[in-house]
Amino acid sequence: MSHPTPEAAGSDPSSPTRPDLPGAASPQAPGGAPPRKPKAARKWWLWIVLILVLASLGVFWSRTHSAVIGSQKEAAPKQGKAAGSPATPVVAAKAVKGNIGVYVTGLGAITPIYTVTIKSRVDGQLMNVYFKEGDLVKEGDPLIEIDPRPYQAAVLQAEGQLKRDQALLANARVDLNRYQTLVVTSAIPEQQYATQKALVEQYEGTVENDQGLLDASKLNVTYCHITAPITGIVGLRLVDPGNIVHSTDANGMLVITQVQPISAIFTVSEDQLGPIIQRFRAHQTLQVDAWDHELTKRLASGSLATVDNLIDQTTGTVKLRAIFDNSNLTLYPNQFVNARLLQQEKTGVTLLPSAAIQRNSNTTYVYLVKADDTVTIRNIKVGTTEGDQSEITSGVSPGDIVVMTGVDKLQEGSQVAVTLNDAK
Repeated sequence: MSHPTPEAAGSDPSSPTRPDLPGAASPQAPGGAPPRKPKAARKWWLWIVLILVLASLGVFWSRTHSAVIGSQKEAAPKQGKAAGSPATPVVAAKAVKGNIGVYVTGLGAITPIYTVTIKSRVDGQLMNVYFKEGDLVKEGDPLIEIDPRPYQAAVLQAEGQLKRDQALLANARVDLNRYQTLVVTSAIPEQQYATQKALVEQYEGTVENDQGLLDASKLNVTYCHITAPITGIVGLRLVDPGNIVHSTDANGMLVITQVQPISAIFTVSEDQLGPIIQRFRAHQTLQVDAWDHELTKRLASGSLATVDNLIDQTTGTVKLRAIFDNSNLTLYPNQFVNARLLQQEKTGVTLLPSAAIQRNSNTTYVYLVKADDTVTIRNIKVGTTEGDQSEITSGVSPGDIVVMTGVDKLQEGSQVAVTLNDAK
């Protein structure tokens, strides 16, 4: 039986393996390998990979750029305000040359120089009162009248007794002159002359006694009309008209307090006494100002009058008295005050408003404004401080401009827009 050859089989027009025939199967590669993919499919995969790579690069660039911008924003404030930042508005003051006082402050109270309690020196009924409570009375003004009639009657009695005894004295003196002539001629005994002389001396004593009784009676009448012994303010009335008063009464009828001038007694530490005593003994006038208890208002100005002669060992202080004219009656007895004694006057020193001085735990400094409207930190030393002014002993000179307000926004080299404070 004969078999067909491969060539014969391949030449069979009815064979299904021919590629040129429609519906023919794809030929397989030698060894049974799968057939290759078309080139168009490989291009689509390349485009997809490229798009994914580009998208990843875009996300990475976006995150990196945001981080750089954020770091630049954080670093911008650290570069200082001087580099292109707007000027900070501040209020500044100029250092000046002037005078400042060194004061010693002590607690004290207003104390009248004279306080008088008016009492009756005679017994009698209080008839009239010529003052009103709280009046300012002058020395010699009538205050109270006590019934004078009993004492006026006593004056009449004393006058009558005096006249009678004066007449007896006159008659005795006439007899004495006559006896003196007779005793020379031995017309009368010498003893009779001596007796008459003694009688004259007796009558002279009686007349003097009568004169004393008359003066005492007149003085009692004067005591019935009570006048102001000093100039001052009358306090509350303690006895009303119609009452019987006695010279032995413990309580007075009224109290008068001198208010012009008036004094303040205050204390200072014994450590501060040395310079005060030195100037006081040199007869220098030491000014003393009376301030209210909050040290916000000056009430009056006076001068130091005296220093106490001992130091209180329990408190280590000494008392001083200052005198005030008190012409406007701003000081009142027993009023609490702060007495400020001017111990020394410093002249020609550099002064700055205290508000311009800055302090920290290490130093005292100011923000000094330079010619280019920038500020620099300048360490200073402060001397005497009085009110809102301070003495600057080093670091600032007269004419320098320093910042008062707005310092919380400043640092070394900050640009500022200065407004000068014109307050004196």
